[in-house]
Amino acid sequence: MFHRERSVPLRGSAAALCNNLSVLQLPVRNLTHFGVVHGPSAQLLSAAPEGVPLAQRQLHAKEGAGVSPPLITQVHWCVLPFRVLLVLTSHRGIQMYESDGSVMVYWHALDSGDAPLVQAVFARGIAASGHFICVGTWSGRVLVFDIPAKGPDIALSEELAGHQTPVTDIAAEPAQGRDCVADVVTADDSGLLCVWRSGPEFKLLTRIPGFGVPCSSVQLWQGAIAAGYGDGQVRLYEASTGTLHVQINAHARAVCALDLAPEVGKLLSAAEDTFVHIWKLSRSPESGYIEVEHCHGECVPDTQVCGARFCDPSGSSFAVTGYDLAEILRFSSM
Repeated sequence: MFHRERSVPLRGSAAALCNNLSVLQLPVRNLTHFGVVHGPSAQLLSAAPEGVPLAQRQLHAKEGAGVSPPLITQVHWCVLPFRVLLVLTSHRGIQMYESDGSVMVYWHALDSGDAPLVQAVFARGIAASGHFICVGTWSGRVLVFDIPAKGPDIALSEELAGHQTPVTDIAAEPAQGRDCVADVVTADDSGLLCVWRSGPEFKLLTRIPGFGVPCSSVQLWQGAIAAGYGDGQVRLYEASTGTLHVQINAHARAVCALDLAPEVGKLLSAAEDTFVHIWKLSRSPESGYIEVEHCHGECVPDTQVCGARFCDPSGSSFAVTGYDLAEILRFSSM
């Protein structure tokens, strides 16, 4: 069971965007960082376990070319083997900062030259894999950036062309030395999933067709893909083959966020039906198939939920953001 803890106040509400919450835990300092976007700015907050906010920072989207301030679409901490970077995506480009948001180390402008006049240009979907950071775009392409151990010498190393519609989310997990492992998955507005093996050159391993609704959020766990869709379903696939293991009618409305606690195989799903559910994933020793058990359901009444994340790798606490909600709600296990 989970109980409500002291919330973390925001200067404004979270924007009504999927995956609109990023969490970075710093166990050494006993702090948790939260990142939320609204309009042209992102709020970064640090909070102690009792919920007292210790620091706040506001980052703004780099202007680029244009007359109006660009809107930020996502903020996400990318934990690489040798450093942590904070990545912001917007309608103009991609910004990378040191983890506390104090110094911008890289800026990549989006090229709108190929976009039709009616097409919105933006980046969305962020994940780190090894020493690469992958970022999705409006065109369906995924930009792969090679990140050095320190400094701003970041390079665009590759563009992955697996999608025909805008990318919605990207997930990755450590390869852990396995050969031919599927360690990156990208999702798009048509519901299509593309599964990749990362490396100096990314390789497309399989494509999992959509079924007419967007896939808003994806996660990877021990070679299995968890995907949340606009019809409220959560589906679990084998990453290497695309085989469907489990289909859960998890929510009454569109899923807006998924997260995984890798140490224990807990999956968190949040949706526009105001519910946050926690599921326990495991592999059957006999068949190797993924099995699912429902562990907890939490209603956030009268709130359009737009982001939810575990606050620790053991899944003992989680946080939730909502549109028109000027606080980050926190829950922890009793």
